[in-house]
Amino acid sequence: MKLDPFVAARRREDARELLAKLLPGGSPTRPIRVASASVIDGHAEHTLTCPRCTIGQFRVLEHTRPTPQLRRVDVGCRHCSTPRTVWFTIAPDEPN
Repeated sequence: MKLDPFVAARRREDARELLAKLLPGGSPTRPIRVASASVIDGHAEHTLTCPRCTIGQFRVLEHTRPTPQLRRVDVGCRHCSTPRTVWFTIAPDEPN
């Protein structure tokens, strides 16, 4: 039995979404390390792409600080409007 192409596409999108949660930034236990808070919005908007549509970049909707070193950035895809949360941690590059 052959799958409907729309069902197959939806399953691929769902699988990419699950895999994105395992990558850096996908959860508070796997945050993306940055040197300072000033680069977080730029990193979220220009470096990351949407795992659902694979072509869209993000727009920052809200940037919060649940703990001193952890940042939660709520973003939305500019192409497909899918919302997601990206996690960052601030780890300054200081010499020892």
